[in-house]
Amino acid sequence: MITLAQAKVGMADKVDQQVIDEFRRGSYLLENLIFDNTVSPSVGGGSTLVYGYVRLKTPATASFRPLNTEYTPNQAIRTQETAKLKIFGGEFNLDRVVIETAGPVNETAFQIDEKTKGAINLFHYTAINGDSEQNPDEFDGLDVFLTGSSTEYNTGGTLDISSSSLMDSEYNRVLDMMDEFVSGLAGRPTLFLTNTNLATKIKGIARRAGYYTRMEDAFGRSVDAWNDIPIVDLQEYFNPTEQKSLPVVPIAADGTTSLYAVEIARDGFHGASPLGNKIIKARLPDINAPGVIKKGDVEAVMAVVLKNSRKAGAFRNIKVR
Repeated sequence: MITLAQAKVGMADKVDQQVIDEFRRGSYLLENLIFDNTVSPSVGGGSTLVYGYVRLKTPATASFRPLNTEYTPNQAIRTQETAKLKIFGGEFNLDRVVIETAGPVNETAFQIDEKTKGAINLFHYTAINGDSEQNPDEFDGLDVFLTGSSTEYNTGGTLDISSSSLMDSEYNRVLDMMDEFVSGLAGRPTLFLTNTNLATKIKGIARRAGYYTRMEDAFGRSVDAWNDIPIVDLQEYFNPTEQKSLPVVPIAADGTTSLYAVEIARDGFHGASPLGNKIIKARLPDINAPGVIKKGDVEAVMAVVLKNSRKAGAFRNIKVR
């Protein structure tokens, strides 16, 4: 397993190191995610990058038995799963005159930075909403992993905290439900993942209840937390089809949304990446190559997996609008 910070250490290219730092700065999720960096093309030179793993779906249970009676047998249930690593990023073209006559704003650096932001944005969206059956170019995300699972919580009701007065009157109920939600997981979550609206509401309730805490990330920036579990705002995803930004964690027409909890661990929620430290790569335009148009790009190769269905959960139907 490797983190992006550890992947950076093994890179000789300074540009790649800088881009990895930008991925870390721009995404608290990516900064904390660990990657199983063992995936290689299939034997014989194939081009399919597949990560195979076993997911614990239902754990075994123990019970008491009277004398002269047998136990009621039950087995832990595992399922064989695969995740196909996906390639994402973006390319840009610059005229060599623009590169050579750049003023105070370095156009190449600007384009690399913007492509990095776009890749982070797409990763966040796919880590939550990705569905390889609907779009074979993307990896599956938490919504696919958790829909119908035992840790999908509050599917039959609505928790309304859409106004300050409701937050005042409902915060004790929220505390009870949050405790129940977290207790249904196999371990303490590493992160809560949601959108700006719900992150703001959760922080407000945490302040009312004395659950609000703060910590620092690797870059010295303050991170808001619920009882020492960071609340990560995944912000918005720019939808190129609709030409507008939408919350990464969707808000339904009735104003309800979800809170995701993940335990980042080798046996829980983590990333998968190619063999070595080839997770993220940046390529600068080659000014000495023939032609007037120079190309550059930023590219990542990864997927997310959930090895134990109880190492993540989704708190549904929280009304924020």
